[in-house]
Amino acid sequence: MPVIHLVRHGQASFGAETTEGYDVLSDLGRRQAEVVGAELARRAPRDPVVVCGTLSRQRDTAEILMKAAGLAGAPRTDPRWNEYDHIGLVERYGTVAGGAVAGVPAEPPVDNRGFQTLLDRALEAWVEDVADGGWERFATGASDALRELVADLGSGRDAVVVTSGGVLAALCGGLLSVPAAGVVALNRVVVNAAITTVVAGSSGVSLLSFNDHAHFTGDRRPLLTYR
Repeated sequence: MPVIHLVRHGQASFGAETTEGYDVLSDLGRRQAEVVGAELARRAPRDPVVVCGTLSRQRDTAEILMKAAGLAGAPRTDPRWNEYDHIGLVERYGTVAGGAVAGVPAEPPVDNRGFQTLLDRALEAWVEDVADGGWERFATGASDALRELVADLGSGRDAVVVTSGGVLAALCGGLLSVPAAGVVALNRVVVNAAITTVVAGSSGVSLLSFNDHAHFTGDRRPLLTYR
């Protein structure tokens, strides 16, 4: 039965004014990638296939964790594992021209907590916007990528996928059949370089664990970040 470890990328450059500027691992993010690589080595996945999205923070995390885990080669890439454009999402759903929506300021706050509040509201609006169809395409793409990966693995091989919080929320939300607010709640708590594990059996894919970050406890507690 294939086991797939879904890893969120290491900490990126929160606070950047553009999506491109955000898409760079911080020094802490690189250290997180090393630690999660060591944790994956401890778990000893069977002849693992390593896959990641095409974003720089995802590819760099995958390469660093592979080195730390002693895995040879290069990760495969698939854009369906990419994150949504969080800055564009906030600009579209978090504000309206000349005013605010539901008490949200027209200009996004720059601090972590304020931006998270804005992102939560924008993400929930996007998930519920059936007319737009963007969330459905995003979530379906992630689900299809996982399904095809499982089909390629066979019964005696595992996988490691480096992706992002929104993809993890979409996949886990789908497996748990949660509403929009549940997807937002999952997205909000995903830890950088945490591991979510699913297993594939005759009845389909099942969620085994979500957001495991025990490798960032104890003396590694300072490595724990959400953004």
